[in-house]
Amino acid sequence: MNLVLRLLIGALGGLSATGPMTIVMIVLHRILPAWHKYSLPPREITIHLAEKIGVHRKLNPDARAALTLVNHFGFGTMAATIYALVEGWIPIPGVAKGPIFGAIVWLVSYLGLLPAVGILEPATKHPSSRNLLMIAFHLIWGLVVGVFVDTLLAEKKRMAGALLAGSPLAQLDRK
Repeated sequence: MNLVLRLLIGALGGLSATGPMTIVMIVLHRILPAWHKYSLPPREITIHLAEKIGVHRKLNPDARAALTLVNHFGFGTMAATIYALVEGWIPIPGVAKGPIFGAIVWLVSYLGLLPAVGILEPATKHPSSRNLLMIAFHLIWGLVVGVFVDTLLAEKKRMAGALLAGSPLAQLDRK
């Protein structure tokens, strides 16, 4: 399959999946006990990065909120392109491998990458109730990515097969 098309399908899947994830994240964040309701990771990450490059004070609250969404959707989009590249190696349906990938994204991000570069404390330093919600959000994201990518890749294969079936070469095979 064309690599560019696979990456595009992954990117669209990640962009599409980050929407429901974000809505659930905002809604469920409200059920946390008051002492666990500090900023969600997308905002914490964005603010930290804005401080690092010296633009934090120049951003008004609306700009910070917009930048947080751009960063969050950008990361979800990028992560799903990785999924689209590796999903073929795992011979299970996207409805299962998507959430597994979502859990891996959480694990790598919150126990590895983000603490390693000094952006966030590791998940082990956060309350278990927040970690469970963050894992749930990533499972939702992964589910949508897995179903989206599997569906579009299967449709692309079906369409390619139909095109080949109608090609002059396929007609020769039937004679």
